[in-house]
Amino acid sequence: MILERLGVLTDEVSAKFDEALDWIEEQGLKHVEVRVIDGANVSNLSDEQLLDVKSKVESHGLFISAIASPVFKCALDPSRPVESGDVFGQKEESVEAHFGKLNRVIEIAKLLGTRNIRIFSFWREQEPEKYRGEIIELLGKAAVIAEREGVVLLLENEPSCNGGFAEEVAAIVRGVNSPGLRGLWDPGNEAFGEREAYPAGYNEMKEILGHVHLKDAYTNSKGKTRCVPLGSGNVPVIAQLKALVADGYDGLFTIETHYVPEGGTQMMGTRMTLEALRELVKGV
Repeated sequence: MILERLGVLTDEVSAKFDEALDWIEEQGLKHVEVRVIDGANVSNLSDEQLLDVKSKVESHGLFISAIASPVFKCALDPSRPVESGDVFGQKEESVEAHFGKLNRVIEIAKLLGTRNIRIFSFWREQEPEKYRGEIIELLGKAAVIAEREGVVLLLENEPSCNGGFAEEVAAIVRGVNSPGLRGLWDPGNEAFGEREAYPAGYNEMKEILGHVHLKDAYTNSKGKTRCVPLGSGNVPVIAQLKALVADGYDGLFTIETHYVPEGGTQMMGTRMTLEALRELVKGV
């Protein structure tokens, strides 16, 4: 059941889009999320380029499940010190500029035939809870736009953002209270932030789920955390997958490993995670 709903972020396989699609089709996966395509962030592509992307994906028997956008990976107020993270080729821009980016990404989603758009909750403040009301107000405006346009914004738990962990994402989504905003649950991100992904994190997220990313992370004895293949880190993957099935989650799953073996390639890291997942689901 899970494998029938399984896809992958293309640039987790290869920076070369055609190469990634060939591999994904060979592996029998069902869908792809798009983030960076041949070195360009999907949010910067022209309509002509996007239609070519859609044609290539469909020619491989796949569909596009979500736009992995960088929307709202920005500072609420540039004058305050905040954390930051990977922006996948995007420069730092204002909140206002990101609302413009949101409008473009909605157009892109429609061109590519998906309703799902991954977003974030602004770079993490030193006291995130102090700004939660402002975040809820801003993402509420975004959710109104999404609902009007017939798309769904998926708020990911990203440790470098204010919705860094499960309880924070859940509080924001519930505060917005709109079908235009749902949670994107990434147990691996929770583990990367040295939080308990399951059951604690999942119990916060399970009522607001719109999508699931699959990765794993491990913290060594020196306190250094890194991503690892599924089942070899701190995420109890089998228990988590069983809970999703038991709780009636009927959405999609996307592999996002962030793991490259030493001396290896992204494709090798993603293959290792996929092979591990195929074994793990036998216990679900």
